[in-house]
Amino acid sequence: MNNFALVAMMLAFGAAAWLMPLQGRQASAQAAEAGAAEQGKAEKGATEKSAEEKDGADDKAVPAAIAFTVKTNTGDDVALHEKYAGKVVLIVNVASKCGHTKQYADLQTLDEKYAQRGLAILAFPCNQFGKQEPGSNEEILEFCTTKFGVKFDLFDKVDVNGDNAAPLFAHLTSDKTGLSDTGDVKWNFEKFLVDRQGKVIARFRSKVNPMSPAMVQAIEAALGPAEAEKDQPDKNQDEQ
Repeated sequence: MNNFALVAMMLAFGAAAWLMPLQGRQASAQAAEAGAAEQGKAEKGATEKSAEEKDGADDKAVPAAIAFTVKTNTGDDVALHEKYAGKVVLIVNVASKCGHTKQYADLQTLDEKYAQRGLAILAFPCNQFGKQEPGSNEEILEFCTTKFGVKFDLFDKVDVNGDNAAPLFAHLTSDKTGLSDTGDVKWNFEKFLVDRQGKVIARFRSKVNPMSPAMVQAIEAALGPAEAEKDQPDKNQDEQ
């Protein structure tokens, strides 16, 4: 073998020796990239699953009828599902210059009679019907407290119908409630009864007085037995 052939063999051997680790490094890099991609997909899937589970948990935790944040009469935000969780809620659109305005007194009577058992009355002033609630929030509050001694919760003035309807009332009047009586609010002092699980269970139109037998019966059924009634022994059992 001449010197030229020997040199050629040495160069070829050196090139092969150099290429082998380079190819190994390239293969390792490709494997690492593939592993990172798979890990990224797994993490993304886990994140999406976690988000779906959280959304599902939130849907179960927050009843639809009170899954809204509204403003109080003084402009503060309040999450209904936080403040009224587990309560029976009566939601009313109210007005100060209506023929039904005297129902404020009956609503206050309901509040005094049933608040301790878990009834919460939520009044939402509305000026959509005959412009019978023209006052400011401050004027409405003063009127309700001085004229009727209202102590239940009063909220910001809202629209209850139309494109600008408050989301709460958009839900209350929709088919999503499952009630047979759905659709737009027709006048002031319509009343929506929501049970402790956040389901709308009854709707009473304006002419139904808050202290009417129908409303009182529905409220008491939603509240359940009073504590005193729960503690009383079963009379039939005592007689046995």
